[in-house]
Parts: sequence; C-alpha cells; structure tokens
Amino acid sequence: MKFSARNVLRGRISRIHHGEVNTEVVVRINGKTEIVSVITKASAEQLKLRKGRAVYAVIKASNVILAVD
Repeated sequence: MKFSARNVLRGRISRIHHGEVNTEVVVRINGKTEIVSVITKASAEQLKLRKGRAVYAVIKASNVILAVD
C-alpha cells in the first residue's frame, strides 16, 4: 500500500458500533491513544471490520483549525 497522506497510524480496533447507516470504529494506537472514525456501514462490512482486527488509520487533512475562548 502507498498513500499520499502523510499520517498513517497502525492500530487495532478496540470498539465498533454499527448504526443504521454509519459505523463508529475506535482504533487503539500504541496501546493507549485512541482514534475514532465514522464510516459507512457498507464500508465497514466490505472491510470485514471487527474488534481486535489490525487496521491503519490514514489521516489526510489540508487544514487544522484551532480555537480558544
């Protein structure tokens, strides 16, 4: 696999919740950090995602917005 995205993090699915349309997937990185992704239920089924499966979190963002009070 090759990606143009600069941030590719390997982890394991720690939790997965299938909704009617979307699926929320929690990926644990380095044993402590968690990243949450919301994808379509169809994509989750096609990828055969399940708790404990190794996955890559691919992060592609052209903007990072910061805010303060």
